[in-house]
Amino acid sequence: MRLSAAFGLAAALLAAGCATAPGPTDAPAPGPHAAASAPAAAQPELTSKPSEAALKALEPAASAPAGAADAAVIVADPEATPASATSPLQTPESEQIAQSDLWDRIRRGFAMPDLEGDLVRNREQYYASRPDYMQRMTERASRYLFHIVEEVEYRGMPTELALLPFIESAFNPQAMSVAKASGMWQFIPSTGKHFDLTQNIFRDERRDVLASTRAALDYLGKLYGMFGDWHLALAAYNWGEGSVQRAIARNKKAGRPTDYASLRMPAETRYYVPKLQAVKNIVGNPESFGLSLSAIENHPYFLTVAIQRDMDVDVAVELAGLHKDEFRALNPQMNKPVILAAGTPQILLPYDNARRFIRNLGDHQGPLASWTAWVVPSTMKAADAAERVGMTESELREVNKIPPRMLIRAGSTLLVPRSETQHAQDVSAEVADNAVMSLAPEASAGRRVVVRARSRESVTSLARRIGVRAADLALWNGVSPSARFASGQRVVVYRAVKGKRSTAVAKSGGKNAKGSTRTASKKKAGTRTASRHNGKDSTKRAAAKTRVNVAKTQN
Repeated sequence: MRLSAAFGLAAALLAAGCATAPGPTDAPAPGPHAAASAPAAAQPELTSKPSEAALKALEPAASAPAGAADAAVIVADPEATPASATSPLQTPESEQIAQSDLWDRIRRGFAMPDLEGDLVRNREQYYASRPDYMQRMTERASRYLFHIVEEVEYRGMPTELALLPFIESAFNPQAMSVAKASGMWQFIPSTGKHFDLTQNIFRDERRDVLASTRAALDYLGKLYGMFGDWHLALAAYNWGEGSVQRAIARNKKAGRPTDYASLRMPAETRYYVPKLQAVKNIVGNPESFGLSLSAIENHPYFLTVAIQRDMDVDVAVELAGLHKDEFRALNPQMNKPVILAAGTPQILLPYDNARRFIRNLGDHQGPLASWTAWVVPSTMKAADAAERVGMTESELREVNKIPPRMLIRAGSTLLVPRSETQHAQDVSAEVADNAVMSLAPEASAGRRVVVRARSRESVTSLARRIGVRAADLALWNGVSPSARFASGQRVVVYRAVKGKRSTAVAKSGGKNAKGSTRTASKKKAGTRTASRHNGKDSTKRAAAKTRVNVAKTQN
């Protein structure tokens, strides 16, 4: 997309009064982060120097607060003309921010009915007694909260919903639960797919700041439409709409009330809304709980910067002059050390770093990406694949998380070094969006079995219990070695195939071995017979009988 198109689209939306996101049931529409739908094809080389218009668009306007450029996408396009570069920093909408305190803006948008009771008091006490924990959560939230509030307000939702990541993930976009729910809004894989959150070897949009927020508010809007009550909608977000519907049906059948407090539900869901209410009460009046919330300014923390070519994460970090941890905090969806423009056509950067990124990109010499994707043409061993792409086997296994004694199936996508001839060729959208890794055990690796984990059983303890290496168990199941499993969770294990005893014995000794086996069996039978008789004579008779049997067998 050219700079003129990007800025023209942003200006049109701003003039129409669009703040950020689509309605609850709509597909993502272009808003302040319109580059999400920008095509990767037919885009200019990023090794060209960005136009002065692109750089000018990042200059702060005297009449606008710092950071207000979050209302547009910045694209480095050498073909753009100054006439097309009307900066969104100078739009009237940027002057509508009346308060400098985002907490006050959130308080003014509270619209849910308050929940009272002992569970709320319990959670208030829990948070109030942990000021350091609250401080860490607030510091993480400061990166994302403005964007979430913008999205919530645009949809006409209560601003309490902007506080929900406090409950779900403590505003940690890398959070992963024992049930494999991931991201700031804690989507399980199936629900994430239902709300169009791509999950493949290159990226997991359940962790994407923009995409996951869009999906979470889509889901919450759908649930509110189903139940007509925010407390029930929140219960369904945590427990599932089917579970809440069944709980309501049971209460109706029994003639009982069907509000949140009256339903029978798991302990986690029972505490879910009280937790949010407790956080709401603390945000509403932190001093009454002996807490002080760090100030969060009421303007964007990050800008959305479009990229048009594949780029190593390390290169992007260097061009932006940003610490890698901060880059990861704003772009947590990336699973590999390369950003594929066809699948991730934008990155989020703090305001000053976005300006630096655009400027340094124009001066960058040499390739932007040292990694690319390779689709395996036929099922092969890791050693053979490594030889094909010029890597060591250990490096191929490490970067692609391939467990020992596993074959790479045909059609799998591997991350491999980009050759000299590939530097001008980026990964296609088909591969970037649909990359999968499929493994099969080698003949010696054994058969695939599934075991059930115990409640909060760790990878290490389960591996010890079933007799496998913890590192292998983690790789087989795509989890961290420090992860824990939910009660009853299905865990994949590859067990070595053991030959039958009779076959092993036959191979070792032929007929003589078989005869020896029968002889041993007769001896054991004779011994059991002797033990069932009383007296020495009985024992002697049994022993004599055993000697006869042995002699017959040998003959």
